[in-house]
Amino acid sequence: MKSKPFAFLLVGIMMFTICLAGCGQPGEQAGQSETGAEQGDTGEPQEKILQLTDMEGREIIIEGEVERVVAVGSALRLYTYVNGIDRLVGVERAQQLVESGRPYIMANPELAELPLVGEGHPADPDPELLYAVEPDVIIAGDIMDREQIERIEDQIGVPVVMITCGTDVVFDSNMYESLRIIGRLVDREERAEEIIEYMESCREELANLTAAIPEEQKPSVYVGGLSHRGQHGIESTAANSPLLSAINARNVADELDVSGTIMIDKEQILQWDPDVLIIDQNGLSIVQEDYKKNPSFYKALTAVKNDRVYGQLPYVSYYNNIETALADIYYVGKVLYPEQFADIDPVEKADEIYSFFLGQPLYETMAELFGGFKQIELQ
Repeated sequence: MKSKPFAFLLVGIMMFTICLAGCGQPGEQAGQSETGAEQGDTGEPQEKILQLTDMEGREIIIEGEVERVVAVGSALRLYTYVNGIDRLVGVERAQQLVESGRPYIMANPELAELPLVGEGHPADPDPELLYAVEPDVIIAGDIMDREQIERIEDQIGVPVVMITCGTDVVFDSNMYESLRIIGRLVDREERAEEIIEYMESCREELANLTAAIPEEQKPSVYVGGLSHRGQHGIESTAANSPLLSAINARNVADELDVSGTIMIDKEQILQWDPDVLIIDQNGLSIVQEDYKKNPSFYKALTAVKNDRVYGQLPYVSYYNNIETALADIYYVGKVLYPEQFADIDPVEKADEIYSFFLGQPLYETMAELFGGFKQIELQ
């Protein structure tokens, strides 16, 4: 019949028209533009929405692009590891002090030029100052409590994301997750993963270098002068220290059923009588003053008798500076196990670490401030 070819032609034309309407331009999908922005029924791009769970377990929703950021407390340290000072629009006054010994401030002198949002140390941002810099999001370290951050959210209407540096100084899973949260906020997820991978590679290297050393061949070690809410003398140490654990060291303080920074009686140090004494250089001046008053105590220690007293860079300043702590581990490893660490130059390694985390070598700057990796003569 003559009508059939005509009918088939009509059907073909209709199907071709529907295909053109549905397929769109090459590279586009339904509901999405070429940039990946979601579209509504009108085809107009919708506002970006980011949903995440912060380290306090709070569900956070951030609408729109994150272009303006304030990081308060210890959060600023982790932020600079991931994103430098890009997108920062305000800072606490205490986060502008280069002489504080915080490498992330040394590497970013531009912090001094940012508007103030509070005094800091401890973190206590001023809601009015925060509101004035118009942040899209505020990232807060865990020195602030939940009630405090939610009060700020209510006052200025800006989401506050809680993160943490963790409790293990280095190689901390909660710190890793905090880096990932920052990466999501500022579109630097790949950089966050690079930092985590770097730290894990250091953990593996340190473990491999020290795992096979027989316990009886390890010198005993005591670390004194550690900062904890201020500077302290030789009595301040760390039990079950993550730094010493990373190199399988014989930390004499590990026999105590505690963890973290603690104060020890001098008589206990005499009983332990460590083979090696490490002095954190934040407390070195206090140790030297104490030596002048009580030289007999120090001269009774085997480490002092054998000239096995060494200084490490201070890593505690407004919580833990992770890159300095990591550099210290390599240095102490070299002191305790020179044969296993023969191929490692602690100064070169420190600058590699500083450069990776903060974009520039900072060992010399730290050494000028505090003394650097060296043998110490108590006098």
